[in-house]
Amino acid sequence: MDDKKLVDDFLSTRSEVRFRSLYRRHSPGLYQSIWRLVRGNETEAGELLQATWVRALERLESFRWESSLRSWLVGVAYNCFRESLRNESRMVAVDALEIDNLSVKASGKFDTASAIDLERALCRLPDGYREVFLLHDLEGFTHKEIGAKLNIKEGTSKSQLSRARNALRVFLTEGGYTGP
Repeated sequence: MDDKKLVDDFLSTRSEVRFRSLYRRHSPGLYQSIWRLVRGNETEAGELLQATWVRALERLESFRWESSLRSWLVGVAYNCFRESLRNESRMVAVDALEIDNLSVKASGKFDTASAIDLERALCRLPDGYREVFLLHDLEGFTHKEIGAKLNIKEGTSKSQLSRARNALRVFLTEGGYTGP
């Protein structure tokens, strides 16, 4: 059964069976995205996954199917993450010059680094850079979509992605990865 049919069935019946089907289908990917956002904190990832589903269920009737359900759920997850940062006053102010002044020591692609090295490097990124990197390079969103989801300009998304990639190259080089 496709997502639209499953959602329509759930909305008309509020069946726990239909909800569990949606949950099982989308939670593994959502959890992985959230886990990266929270730098591998399993407790926080689990809490945000639940918050995402609560928020999604509240707004599911208004979902317009202009994107896939997965894309919409990832957007809900990112909004819950950002809200949790605001609520906990954990927003980290990042001096953009700090990243701009880093010298890139490796020109190789970082996507061939081991998964552990990449996860560690991702954890070191400032929240905004990490969000854009994950949404663009791992989730496949366009800069326009990222801008809409994160309430930033498309150009800001592009510059944060560029800075994130440069920082990742530096972090991976510092960790001993020399690239292809």
